[in-house]
Amino acid sequence: MNRDSIGQAGNRFELLVQSISDYAIYMLDPDGIVISWNAGARRFKGYEAQEIVGQHVSLFYTPEDQAAGLPALALYAAEHDGRFEAEGWRVRKDESRFWANVVIDPIRDPAGHLLGFAKVTRDLTQQRSAQEALRASEERFRMLVQSVTDYAIYMLDPVGTITSWNMGAERFKGYKTEEILGQNFARFYSDEDRLAGLPSRALHTAETEGRFEAEGWRIRKDGSRFWANVVIDPIRSDNGTLLGFAKITRDLTERRDAQKALDEARDAIVQTQKMDAIGKLTGGVAHDFNNLLAVIVGSLDLARQRLASGGDISRYLDNAMTAAERGATLTQRMLAFARKQELKLQGVDCVALVRGMAELLRTTLGAAVSIETRFALALRAAYADPTQLELALLNLAVNARDAMPDGGRIIIDAAEVAVEEGRRPELQAGTYVRLSVIDEGEGMDTATLERAREPFFTTKGVGKGTGLGLSMVHGFAQQCGGSLTIASEPGQGTTVSLWLPMAQADDEQPPVMMTAVRLEDITPLVILAVDDDDLVLTNTAGMLEDMGHTVFQAASAKDALRILERGAVDLVVTDHAMPGMTGAQLADAIDAMRPGLPVIIITGFAELPPHATRRPRLDKPFRQADLAQVVATVSREAAVMQSVTAEGAPTHPPE
Repeated sequence: MNRDSIGQAGNRFELLVQSISDYAIYMLDPDGIVISWNAGARRFKGYEAQEIVGQHVSLFYTPEDQAAGLPALALYAAEHDGRFEAEGWRVRKDESRFWANVVIDPIRDPAGHLLGFAKVTRDLTQQRSAQEALRASEERFRMLVQSVTDYAIYMLDPVGTITSWNMGAERFKGYKTEEILGQNFARFYSDEDRLAGLPSRALHTAETEGRFEAEGWRIRKDGSRFWANVVIDPIRSDNGTLLGFAKITRDLTERRDAQKALDEARDAIVQTQKMDAIGKLTGGVAHDFNNLLAVIVGSLDLARQRLASGGDISRYLDNAMTAAERGATLTQRMLAFARKQELKLQGVDCVALVRGMAELLRTTLGAAVSIETRFALALRAAYADPTQLELALLNLAVNARDAMPDGGRIIIDAAEVAVEEGRRPELQAGTYVRLSVIDEGEGMDTATLERAREPFFTTKGVGKGTGLGLSMVHGFAQQCGGSLTIASEPGQGTTVSLWLPMAQADDEQPPVMMTAVRLEDITPLVILAVDDDDLVLTNTAGMLEDMGHTVFQAASAKDALRILERGAVDLVVTDHAMPGMTGAQLADAIDAMRPGLPVIIITGFAELPPHATRRPRLDKPFRQADLAQVVATVSREAAVMQSVTAEGAPTHPPE
């Protein structure tokens, strides 16, 4: 290469160096004097070439570094070590400081003699500021995490090894930092949880679903347990690589204990309320039954006295029977409240039903109350249980009478009402029969009106009424798909309305006519009567014998089975609620001993066990006519089954 080529190459290199503006690139002689200067040096050091060329490199160092001899040390290191690199503060022309990365390389001739130094400086002030801000932020965050004492906040590596530990973790887990770092977090779980794989499942859930949260028992260093809320979040790099997990644990033992104590206190309050309700119910029932028993006992006592003198006792017997029937109604009311009775929903002619109750209402309400009816000319059937609807109207009428202690007028109103969507929140859109019982009594204030539907709530005083009337009627209306509304103001009377859905054509059923069984038409049977109550057993046996049947008596299910082992009977009539073995269980045992022998279950309960509902049933209290009807029906069905079996047909009913 000739001298011109070398010159051209040198010029190109100088142009390259001079065009660089992000780096200060300049040369020093062996003593550290600046002998060249590029655009980058001019841009961020502030000196023009004519100002700085010939000046010593120490001009760029801080006074402290100059006093420490750092410029000379840097040149010495570059000359003897072949290179010098460092970062530190440097000074601009305006005396402002900047953070610089400095590289100094020695320049030697082919013989190895030192010709000077090449110095490259880069301004890293912005990068350093960002790093310092990041470090400060990380330090603040570290101090924040470390100072938290109510939460255990620590990090895990991808396999669950603990890599950091804060004061909260130390406080309620009991481990010092040096004791726990490097340990697996599974040591905080109970033995049963570790065997079940809960720690690894928690990490897997956090990794795959982005978060894991749960509550459970955890173990402290001393082996004691605490109830913890745990949250685990995955930590990932910018490219998504799993770096580990952040785990936050909170000790909820005190809160859990407080909640448990609160629940126990609430249960105690509920139990107290139950006992209070039972007390109110007992007082009300005792009052009502005492009134009924007074009528029954007094009437029978008078009947016995008149009978001895040959007088007419029919009036006293009628009084006793009426009181007993009211007692049966009260019992049904309580059973319906205690056990949700299955309604027999069908089309009901409300006008005919109310008219059919006229005599019952007059007898029950007394002469001081007049009854007025207001019915539409044409009223379609309602969808309800006719028996329960009668009981509901009777309840409302009695309440209306009690609201008028000096007597008055009760109006029973019936109309069809169309309800639009959203007009009444408790009712679906459609047409309803609205049956209203209106009185001219004292009315109710707002507080009483709000509580009127509550079970056991009554305004009749302690021991006067059960408080079940309105709550039962409300429940009945809802079971039918309707509602109950009450409108009342003090001194303006009360209107209680039953809203019942209209019956569809398929729901309307013709009334079932029960044909009374005449004594002369009864076929004598051999019947086993079973009841643990001697009075009830004697009464039932007496009714059956009066019909012409031969009756054996058993005071328990075991006695009944012993009688069946010794002889044959045509029919068994048994009470359900008996000690040792219920009537339903006795019926099952009889099926195994004497297949096909019919069994009638007599019960005072609203419900029977599911397996016993297929058997003939008679509800207490009952009259002789009711007993005769069910006995006749069951014996006819048994005779049909026996004739079918005798002809070789299957013994089970067709499906």
